Amino acid sequence: MQQHINILGWLYIVFGGIGVLIGVLFMIGAGLVGAAAGAQGEAGAGLMAGGIGFFIAVIIAVMSLPSVIAGWGLLKRKSWSRMLAIVLGALSLLSIPVGTLLGIYTIWALTKPESQALLNA
Repeated sequence: MQQHINILGWLYIVFGGIGVLIGVLFMIGAGLVGAAAGAQGEAGAGLMAGGIGFFIAVIIAVMSLPSVIAGWGLLKRKSWSRMLAIVLGALSLLSIPVGTLLGIYTIWALTKPESQALLNA
């Protein structure tokens, strides 16, 4: 069961990291769109596009951080990480197909008595 917990920890770190990276790239893209619109003489449109893009990017990045935290907690065998990962796994069931697989794997692995004992020790 230790191997499953390690795999889950790395999966959550990778998927959360990808989400944070997408948020950062979206932020850069929104800034470029805003700058391009501003250079065209549409300062208001540039400010609006940049502001909305920045807001969306921050939301994406912030929503991805709990996955990174859960993955780190699983790798460090923190007791709180089990419940956080189960909640994130249940939420990811709605993200077909990869999230569904991650959610099923998370719930299967972390509801076993062995994993509960490992993470509560």
